[in-house]
Amino acid sequence: MGIIELLIIVLLLLWLFGYFGRGRLPIAGGGWIHTLLVIVVILVILRLLGIV
Repeated sequence: MGIIELLIIVLLLLWLFGYFGRGRLPIAGGGWIHTLLVIVVILVILRLLGIV
C-alpha cells in the first residue's frame, strides 16, 4: 500500500467517525476540512482511473 492510499484511508475514516465534527474543531476550520475531502475524492478517482 502506498502513501496515497494510506492518506485516503486515514482521512476518510476520521471523517466517517466524526473526528471533524463541530465539537472537535471551530466553525471557521470547516474550509480546510472540505478541501482535504475534495483532495481525497480526486485522489480516489485518479487511482481508480489508473493515472496515479
